[in-house]
Amino acid sequence: MPLVTTGEITGPAMAAGRGVGAFNVIQLEHATAITAGAERAGLPVVLQISENAVLYHGALEPVAAATLAIARAASVPVAVHLDHATDRMLVEQAVALGLTSVMFDASTLPYEENVSVTASVAEHCHRAGVWLEAELGEVGGKDGVHAPGVRTDPAEAAAYVAATGVDGLAVAVGTSHAMSTRTATLDFELIGRLRADVKVPLVLHGSSGVSDEDLARAVTHGMVKVNIATHLNACFTAAVRETLTAQPRLTDPRKYLGPGRSAVADEVARLLRVLAGPPAAG
Repeated sequence: MPLVTTGEITGPAMAAGRGVGAFNVIQLEHATAITAGAERAGLPVVLQISENAVLYHGALEPVAAATLAIARAASVPVAVHLDHATDRMLVEQAVALGLTSVMFDASTLPYEENVSVTASVAEHCHRAGVWLEAELGEVGGKDGVHAPGVRTDPAEAAAYVAATGVDGLAVAVGTSHAMSTRTATLDFELIGRLRADVKVPLVLHGSSGVSDEDLARAVTHGMVKVNIATHLNACFTAAVRETLTAQPRLTDPRKYLGPGRSAVADEVARLLRVLAGPPAAG
């Protein structure tokens, strides 16, 4: 199946009041597991490669090439997305390599500077047909602007989207990156106000800390793209740890990475169904 942009997945989802799962790829097993889970659920998915994953691998191209190949072979629509890029050169590299969407994060900059640089990045991406996500507000779990407690202002968000031309907006509504427990408290009233004022898909970062019930509720209030990374890493690691504990003499990575991959595929299929909501009647 041809690659799609994140917009080609989130647009119909937003119109239907459904959510879309966006899951982070660290290694090949993540990409194959996430795609297998999406195929099992029969739902589209976004494969995300973060700037941190690029630093881990030492370059974008190897992990991007593998992820793009897996996405093209999928039987469901798959977008390949650069996540949380702060380096404009990395964005330009992603566009040149064929990634279909990018999240450019200038949220640590003063508002006017954020608008200026993001508008310039949006222009570059749109010339190549690439969907651009940006961020406004503060999402916990990272340094600087990501200190917890601050929320995205709906009026400012609407003005920001109009000024920059971005295609999706990550907003701060109570989540925090890298949470190991699903205990985040979301501001559903704020999500509803943002949905009313902002005309592009809203993105929920730090969703690993959100319960199934609140993920579904966030979608009904207006969230569309839902990013999950740490939760899947925990599933992967638990399965690997269980396998190695039971078989401490194992040396073949396929024998312990395989269960990790299976655990992630199972959880991706389940989470995609949670986000998509109940099947339509009839």
